Amino acid sequence: MQTSTRDRIVVAASRLLQRQGYVGTGIKQIAREADATLGSVYHFFPGGKEAVAVAAIKYSDEVFAAVLRAALDSEDDPAEAIDACARQLADELRESGWIEGCPVTAAALETLGTDSEIQQACADALRNWERLVSDKLLRCGFAARDARELATTVIGALEGAEVTAQVRRSEEPLRVVGRQLARLVGSYAPARPSAAGAP
Repeated sequence: MQTSTRDRIVVAASRLLQRQGYVGTGIKQIAREADATLGSVYHFFPGGKEAVAVAAIKYSDEVFAAVLRAALDSEDDPAEAIDACARQLADELRESGWIEGCPVTAAALETLGTDSEIQQACADALRNWERLVSDKLLRCGFAARDARELATTVIGALEGAEVTAQVRRSEEPLRVVGRQLARLVGSYAPARPSAAGAP
């Protein structure tokens, strides 16, 4: 299937952000990786590098959301599903040679303290992933507050473990975090329906 020039630019930018971060990625390199002219990059993204990065982060949000959704749907038990997600992230990171981490995390850390569109896109992505985990827990009968707080814990832990795994060039941080998150989620009793007439 042929992809549009704009799509190639966005995918190339996403991969470069994964491998070398926002600061280390140049607009000319994005054009070269996308097999596009510099003029076409500016045609689709008049805002330049930041505009391309925002589109790349939104794309990465969708890609990881699909991975997360599939992992969460792969197991009925939410604890097992979260462990499965951690194992998949570990496998993919190892297969990339430890270079293709989360572009959202990389861009977020490099633009901290700014009120930029990049920060907003990163925040939206994290909220989206938390919502997917929370929805899974809610479907499994967890109380709303527990589901929300556990979802924040799960995404925060997975993101941190991915960075640690990259630094250590080891799957172990993600695998350990996956197991511990599964234990944590499993320790929560899903909410039970109130008895008839109970307040």
